[in-house]
Amino acid sequence: MSIFQPEERQLLESLGRLADCNPFVPEFIDWERSVLGAGHEPDGAVWSLRAAGLGESPAFARLGAAAEEVARRARERLLQSRAATLEERSSYARVAVFVLYQRHADMLHDLHQDAARGRRRVAGFRSFRRDLDHFLDAGRFRLTQAVDPAHLFACFYQVRRAFHLIYRHIVGASRPASRLRAAVWESIFTHDVQRYWRLLYDRMQDVTTLITGPSGTGKELVARAIGLSRYIPFDPDREMFADTLDGAFHAVNLAAMSPTLIESELFGHRKGAFTGAVQDRVGWLESCPALGTVLLDEVGEIDASIQIKLLRVLQTREFQRVGETTTREFQGKLIAATNRDLEAEMRAGRFREDLYYRLCSDLIVTPSLREQLRDAPEELRNLVRFVCERVIGADGAPQLADEVLACVERDLGPDYPWPGNVRELEQCVRNVLVRKRYRPPARRERDADAPDLAAALGEGRLTARDLLRRYCTTVYARTRSYQETARRLELDRRTVKQHIDPELLARLTPDSAPS
Repeated sequence: MSIFQPEERQLLESLGRLADCNPFVPEFIDWERSVLGAGHEPDGAVWSLRAAGLGESPAFARLGAAAEEVARRARERLLQSRAATLEERSSYARVAVFVLYQRHADMLHDLHQDAARGRRRVAGFRSFRRDLDHFLDAGRFRLTQAVDPAHLFACFYQVRRAFHLIYRHIVGASRPASRLRAAVWESIFTHDVQRYWRLLYDRMQDVTTLITGPSGTGKELVARAIGLSRYIPFDPDREMFADTLDGAFHAVNLAAMSPTLIESELFGHRKGAFTGAVQDRVGWLESCPALGTVLLDEVGEIDASIQIKLLRVLQTREFQRVGETTTREFQGKLIAATNRDLEAEMRAGRFREDLYYRLCSDLIVTPSLREQLRDAPEELRNLVRFVCERVIGADGAPQLADEVLACVERDLGPDYPWPGNVRELEQCVRNVLVRKRYRPPARRERDADAPDLAAALGEGRLTARDLLRRYCTTVYARTRSYQETARRLELDRRTVKQHIDPELLARLTPDSAPS
């Protein structure tokens, strides 16, 4: 006979699922609602940082309070009854873990924010241990396995770091952005977090992650989130973490280097190995600590000889410096990124199949900005606001964001494909900040190549928005009056003013002055 009422069992199950669930999948919101009730109104369909928001969802605190109450009642029942089943005790343990994390989340966040604290004694560990004994003493609650306080504390610290790095740096409420956040979480913890805590937490360096996607879509941000979310053991006697991740992530841009320099950067070299090698050099693979990560950016650019050496590293974790025979060991984690179609590169014989299959044990694809905006056009405002905050700070961001959005609407239109992705959006913001306009390279070339409106029309190279912009500007260049231009075109004066192209106007009438 169960010691819990049906509604209590349901709450225990829902909270347990929350404890194990990837927080960036839509199902997480469903489990939130099952705990907080039908009246729960989440901020969105997924956990997503909003530029104008104040931080994490307020549901986080409500979930903590609900879990505390459920765990308190369940604990009392377990202490009063010896009839609890193994399933009921396991359900209670999962909820108790959730409560422990919620209680100490702020302290763990402070540890992450202040990296220097990782080198000092963590005073909060003692409070954590007292709470652990209160909720999860294996003897009192007849749990099948005792909980290791140091390991659980290290797991919580990893979860808190990972959540912050993903939530704060991979933004956007579109479904493609949501899928990306969820994929990054899985790259860190796998799809089965319980198995990860038991068996995989100290083995994920053996899993190489390959990140593909167009240029400017944040592949390095993804790699950094994965690399800086590694598990760090905790020493309970010294009450300190065994290491920190300061300087433990390094990105090597392979496309910017010659093959000789790539070899030297990655593997190191011996003095005299080639012209200019005036002293021994330690490469990034050798200097990378056990908890470190090396990102090989643009891995699709490397030539065949280096592909072979890299394959050996992935197969055996061994390598040699250029010019010597001593075998050395790579201890860290390897992440690779590319904007190339590696399958096409393999068919063309430029990329080794065996290397590809070593790289893609974990594959992440970053979505283009066009994909995100096609799914959620309103996200442009949110993304522009984030970029503005980075460029000018929080105080000036709202005004600059309004200027950027007005420029985009006037000069680019809602269907602009953003071929440069988020990197182009950042440059658009900077252009508007300096010159109050943005003209993409492709559009500048088109305007320069086809100043004749009739020729552009005849060749069908103008969108309706481009036509209105060019025609308004051409007529205004003759009239030098918004009012007269509006009369001739039978448009509102404000519409004419909105569609004047400053760069085209400057070419047509260098001395024109708006009136």
